[in-house]
Amino acid sequence: MIAARYSNRKRLLAALAAVVLLAGCGGKNTKQQDLSASAEPDKVLFERAMEDIRKNKYDIARLTLQTLLNTYPDSEYLAQAKLAIADSYFKEGTSSALTAAVTEYKDFITFFPFLDEAAYAQMRVAMTHYRRMEKPDRDRTNARLAEEEFQTFLLKYPNHPMAVEAEQRLREVQEIMAEGDYRIARYYYIKGAKRAAVARLHEIVTRYPLYSKSDQALWMLGTTFESAERNEIAAEYYTKLVRDYPLSEQMENAKEHLTAMGYPVPQPDPEALARHQKERELGRDRPGLLRRSLGMFKSGPDVSPAARAGQPNLNPPGESPSATQVLTPGSGNYGVGATSGAGRSSVGVETVTPGAPATANPAVPPAIDPPATAKTETKPLTKKEAEALKKQEEAKRKEEEKRKKEKESSSKKKKGLRKIIPW
Repeated sequence: MIAARYSNRKRLLAALAAVVLLAGCGGKNTKQQDLSASAEPDKVLFERAMEDIRKNKYDIARLTLQTLLNTYPDSEYLAQAKLAIADSYFKEGTSSALTAAVTEYKDFITFFPFLDEAAYAQMRVAMTHYRRMEKPDRDRTNARLAEEEFQTFLLKYPNHPMAVEAEQRLREVQEIMAEGDYRIARYYYIKGAKRAAVARLHEIVTRYPLYSKSDQALWMLGTTFESAERNEIAAEYYTKLVRDYPLSEQMENAKEHLTAMGYPVPQPDPEALARHQKERELGRDRPGLLRRSLGMFKSGPDVSPAARAGQPNLNPPGESPSATQVLTPGSGNYGVGATSGAGRSSVGVETVTPGAPATANPAVPPAIDPPATAKTETKPLTKKEAEALKKQEEAKRKEEEKRKKEKESSSKKKKGLRKIIPW
């Protein structure tokens, strides 16, 4: 009896504990449902979409955010939702997604240009092209676009906290742009095509002074013009090499050539010297043998040689010469040597209409090859020269007759074979 009563009491206590526990859980769920019902619907949609982005459910998140934009056009989460859509494409990272990300970020800048997030969107546009950048010897479309977008960011937001990162990224992009031109120029330089080499090298030294091989480009320009007996132009490049690249390996050679040609040797520029010393202190992350070998299988470029100090070029590239633009007389395929500003060379281009004669521009320097005279005096042939010319013509005529006979003989043989073997 006592054991039975104890067992019943134990069962009753267990049942009461279960009822209390269920009542507590039911109260908690009811409280959560009340809080959810009281939250604003646009906030709920935004938080749900952000949670989906964190879980890499980009399509579902974008659908939720688009519902928020369409249903609540006056929501306080409107700008954040628009930016979150662009971020979802950027984080997805596929080729089509990155293209959509650029469009969405630019739309955000158009609709919300005065928000602080507009600078962030501009930086993301530049970084999108930066991520899609290819090696120097391949398509440069994304490299050019990245250069433009980073320049736009630095011009619009020079004091932004991300400006330091944008400057470094721009240095890396311009390193890749210059490297592509340098490889082509070096090929022409070794081959001996002076005009083609000078055109590329001149672009490098004027647009990309922070390029890791700008001093080599100046040295190649100087030696090219010196070999063509254009010492006044060669001296300009040697002078720039000594003044702006005081720690270069070619500086002593440039000094010797200036002295040999009778031109004064300049002193190194203090700002350039300070920049190169800072660059040497920071060092450049040169890849090792293993890293260079693995780089062959990498689609992106190697930006480790890029400078880490100095102001990158913020000027947009000039428009390429169109069909109605011609180089002025004496320049050939390029114009080099005229100084503008702080001793920098400039290219002279003149725009003309089709059919109109080009007018001479005195500011354009001479080309590598000496210009030919307009008229040449013809001297009469001597008797020996006339006889030698006659013999050459006679030998040429006999050679042509011999080839003609051999051709006829071969044709007859083929016709005879066709009679025996018709196919």
